[in-house]
Amino acid sequence: MSQPPQPPGPPSQPGYGYPQGPPPQQPGPYAPQPGPYGQQPGPYAPQAGPYAQQPGPYQQPAPGYGYPQQPQYPGAPAPGGPGGGQGGQGGGFGRFFKGRTGAIVAAAVAGLLVIGGGTYLLVSGDEKEKEPVAKPSTDGKKDPKPSESVDQGDGKGTGKQDASINDGIKAGEVPAWLAMNDQDVPGNGAELFDIWAQGDVVVQAAYRQVTAFSVKDGSQKWSVELPFEVCDTPKHTTADGKVVIAHKSGNGDRAKCSQLQMIDLKTGEKGWAKEVKASGAFDSVITLDLVISGDTLLAGRDLGGTAYRVSDGKEIWQAKKEDAGVCFPSAYAGGKRLLGVDHCSASKPNEHEQLKEYDPATGKVKWRYAVKKGWTVNRVYSESPIVVSMTNDEDKSWAIAAFTDAGKLRSQIDGGKDSFRQQCAGLGIGRENSQSCDGMVAAGDTFYMATEPKKSGDYNRVNEVVAFDLATGKAKWRSKVDDRQVLPLTVVGSDLIGYVDATYDTGGQIVKFGPNGGKPTVLQKHSSGAQAVESSMFSGPLAYADGRFFMTSSRLMGDDGEEEARMLSFGK
Repeated sequence: MSQPPQPPGPPSQPGYGYPQGPPPQQPGPYAPQPGPYGQQPGPYAPQAGPYAQQPGPYQQPAPGYGYPQQPQYPGAPAPGGPGGGQGGQGGGFGRFFKGRTGAIVAAAVAGLLVIGGGTYLLVSGDEKEKEPVAKPSTDGKKDPKPSESVDQGDGKGTGKQDASINDGIKAGEVPAWLAMNDQDVPGNGAELFDIWAQGDVVVQAAYRQVTAFSVKDGSQKWSVELPFEVCDTPKHTTADGKVVIAHKSGNGDRAKCSQLQMIDLKTGEKGWAKEVKASGAFDSVITLDLVISGDTLLAGRDLGGTAYRVSDGKEIWQAKKEDAGVCFPSAYAGGKRLLGVDHCSASKPNEHEQLKEYDPATGKVKWRYAVKKGWTVNRVYSESPIVVSMTNDEDKSWAIAAFTDAGKLRSQIDGGKDSFRQQCAGLGIGRENSQSCDGMVAAGDTFYMATEPKKSGDYNRVNEVVAFDLATGKAKWRSKVDDRQVLPLTVVGSDLIGYVDATYDTGGQIVKFGPNGGKPTVLQKHSSGAQAVESSMFSGPLAYADGRFFMTSSRLMGDDGEEEARMLSFGK
């Protein structure tokens, strides 16, 4: 597996969420960047034919969250062309994104992808399995109910709801709280991981701590100390609020990401602890990819994975190679479903990937879908409904595919002439994570994306949210926020919740788009006093739960003698 070149350190240019309308003397957030991660001259013209014969490097690990992503592929999907738009037996995607030839702008630390141009996607399904198709859920995600009160510690913590962040708050604006970092981190900084909102606490792992803050005022409720640095966290938790994190086996570059620790997010109590071990001479636990589905944790390694029951830590099954050793598990996605990606027939003429679904409790494979040669499943935007991103390294193509609950090709997203954006995290240098993108949201029969922002007036940038029908791949509606740019966050009931980022002189907003689009409703306007801090937190994880918005930076920078903001939240 080849490694992409790593940047020497965090870049200085801002990405998604950088305040709109910087003063004229400042460089804009979308200006071409120097070096290999900067704006390219647009060499990726539409290919002469849709059949790519040579695959590119398989599943290259992304750079760390907060670093520019590797240049991805231009385009936004458009159906048609050889193979037909809806797939079927031996079918595949036609030409994607019939718009302009484009270039990728890796907008520095946010990992923002701006994608445009002509591309092709070809996939072929494995039609042997005939699993019944379950009707997709139509109610989307629902806000969690507040848990019973958690009251550990003195309640003072690091939350700040006074001083500058709420000074001069205007009528109609919601107040903010700001939690500060209280850890001494190394000079090269430390990563901030997934945000878990659990009732009346919000929890995040960073460096050697897992910390819970009160959702009301940001005060620290509890903190779990770990012996060594956190190296991976799952996006999801169990239904009863338990999670398993991975931390390193020691200090130094030779330390492995091999130690598991279960934590109850409601109480801050530690549960079982395990060491993940390699299964053979060619396996390793240098990195882990943790996903949770139901009561199952799958700890993915380079050539397989081990499944544990979250409730008691018992090992229950192994994700192993299939098809007489031809297909090796390589990536996973959790949540309502447990998905896997295999790399098959490496270095052979029929090298390809397959997407599949596991039964979380037993490891039994429910279905498999063989992906056309040359294409890599590089992101899972949603596991329920199933929507994935695919790239082709050979012809520099990018495409989005939707699948039925039974693993049959459902549609391809038709992006027309638009360019689209996503805010993705590599989540650790050299560590893969397929579920690390904000801005791509799916629920029921709809998939939502935001277009590339375009200049509006002297300083501001404006974009649109586009809703796509997953049955056809066609756009159902498109809407925008006046003179602002917006990023989809989640679906509550039948409404899409979006984050409108702060401008150079105005705080951000949370807005709601109805099931038919149209002008969004503003749910909350953020405190004007917090605008400077909000604008600085443009690259880290985002979360919206129970009417409150949470955001962080991507890394703690470890500046000696300086107090550093860790998490910012808005709501009543």
